[in-house]
Amino acid sequence: MINYYKYLPVSQDDENWGLCVLNTGCTHVEPAGCYPSKTHPSHHNFNWKNGRILNEYQVIYITKGQGIFESDHCKMKDVKAGTLIFLFPGERHRYKPDDNTGWDEYWIGIKGEILDNLVKKGFFKPETPCVYIGFNENVFNLFNSIIEKTKNESSGYQPLISGAALHLLGYCHSITKQYAIESEENAVVVNQARLLFRANIAEAFSPEEAAAQLNIGYSRFRKVFKNYTGLSPGQYYIQLKIDRAKELLTEPGMSVKEIAFKLNFESYFYFAKLFKEKTGLSPTDYRKRAAG
Repeated sequence: MINYYKYLPVSQDDENWGLCVLNTGCTHVEPAGCYPSKTHPSHHNFNWKNGRILNEYQVIYITKGQGIFESDHCKMKDVKAGTLIFLFPGERHRYKPDDNTGWDEYWIGIKGEILDNLVKKGFFKPETPCVYIGFNENVFNLFNSIIEKTKNESSGYQPLISGAALHLLGYCHSITKQYAIESEENAVVVNQARLLFRANIAEAFSPEEAAAQLNIGYSRFRKVFKNYTGLSPGQYYIQLKIDRAKELLTEPGMSVKEIAFKLNFESYFYFAKLFKEKTGLSPTDYRKRAAG
């Protein structure tokens, strides 16, 4: 690994894009080596005793070696190769490689309202700043791609690397969601539940019945299903019904009441109310819009 870092100028247009990359780099730290490097600008340097507070987000990927991490919201944790570390603005933190192993790290510093919103919505949390993903080639390549594009600073490079940074965040979130599934068995349960919901889309079927057919307690089933899909089983099943209703509304053969009856909603009025909540349109207005 060749040590590299760059702190990037950011224009108002770059900030208006909604996400911009402030800095990026990669560092190989030898066992018992100085960390962080004293060549970094003073506003990003820190020592272990005092730690550091940044005015930006950072994503750090440890690809070799091990160390420790601590922050305001996270007690001291061991960090091993394959760990992603997320730093948050205003959050005091400190981290360092183990003297016996050193480590290799890749990082990007980013800011913008897009990421602010993701944090606000709970996709990334200061309480869980360290996430183990192992060595992931796609994540590694995204870091490298961002680093390479900063070397020349070609015209328009900032939206390119901010797009890659958003891709990186999405990919990391996807991986962490996968790791949240307790076992392969749970993934099988979720996929079987999806099939049951689809097979019974026009029936008076319930998530509790799905759990019973899968021989799993409902509270555990609900937790596993929501961790995997982001929706409770009931919300997922309703969404399937609404999606099917949209398809039927584009066809002229059935009235809205017949569609409500076919999909086993408890009443036409409940169907119409729920449809508008989910789509912003009444079934009749949706049909008119679909007809063009």
